[in-house]
Amino acid sequence: MKDISLLILRVFSASFMFFGHGLQKFNMLFNSAEIKFANPIGIGTELSLILSTFAELFCAGLLILGIFPRVSAGVLAINMFVAGIIYHASDPFGTKEKALLFLVIFVVLVLMGAGKYSINKLFSSRLQKY
Repeated sequence: MKDISLLILRVFSASFMFFGHGLQKFNMLFNSAEIKFANPIGIGTELSLILSTFAELFCAGLLILGIFPRVSAGVLAINMFVAGIIYHASDPFGTKEKALLFLVIFVVLVLMGAGKYSINKLFSSRLQKY
């Protein structure tokens, strides 16, 4: 039951929210003449968009498949930490609620891994720690 729960948590959290947002950011990155994106940690708007796109598209895709799920969930957790704790710091709780919820989900996936229903499990026991 634990492995099915991890599969559901992994697939639904990564696919419904993040993969779609990642596609939007990817389109913004390559189809916009001027990038308008937040710069919450002071690295520039373009690099912030690139890192967020990487997390929400690439890492979400890996997490859905269960490839390096702990690393992928860790990157997504960092992304949600920046969104929920730094970017939305002065906003009301309702505004940052989703980011904080996903932060907790991704931290759980970092701690638990993907479970046996993942591509990582197919390869070898050496990949299990990632």
